[in-house]
Amino acid sequence: MDNKKVERVYTAYASVYDHTFGKAFKQSRESAVRGLSIKPGCQVLEVGVGTGEALPLYPTHCDVLGIDLSEGMLEHAHRRVDEFNLSHVTLRTMDAGNMLLPDDTFDIVMAAYVVTAVPDYRKVVNEMIRVCKPGGRIVMLNHFSNGNKVIAAVEKFISPMCKHIGFRTDLALNTVLEGTSLIVASKKKVNPLRFWHLVECVNKKNGQQPVFANGLALNGHVS
Repeated sequence: MDNKKVERVYTAYASVYDHTFGKAFKQSRESAVRGLSIKPGCQVLEVGVGTGEALPLYPTHCDVLGIDLSEGMLEHAHRRVDEFNLSHVTLRTMDAGNMLLPDDTFDIVMAAYVVTAVPDYRKVVNEMIRVCKPGGRIVMLNHFSNGNKVIAAVEKFISPMCKHIGFRTDLALNTVLEGTSLIVASKKKVNPLRFWHLVECVNKKNGQQPVFANGLALNGHVS
């Protein structure tokens, strides 16, 4: 689907999203945000913020920008910001594949259920890399094809049908990361039904060598 179709689909979902798809994805999204270990002063970007379900979970000691293509989704997100008095959160209508944001701005970029729901995932991933600081973190919560031949065949079969409701099922993590500056720091399966992967990557652009708490840099392999 092109951006206009994606926007129409998600705007149509907006009024029922929290009680349908949002309800199914809520636990995974909340788990992803709680696990971010956000330091004071961090600049956080949430790509595809949707109705803003996770926004109240971000600590007030960071600044959060949430972007989404769907005006309908953002209307609900604005209500949530007002309801919880989230003065550290800003919302903007924006195409994730063409972000009107400066290079090297954010310490953390979060994308939940986004990569497989956009017309061109490479543009979106490249934009996330561009606006993320060297050595910053890019976190993706998504379904990725797991390499099992039987499951992969089913995923490939149903993917064209899934595209009509705004997402694809046949995209592998290695395909998403191929040719990028991202290295995987951690990857785990999360609910519901452990169908979703929470993948935290370090942005190794400009030759940045990431260092972690144990003092060891990762080698860039996807496990």
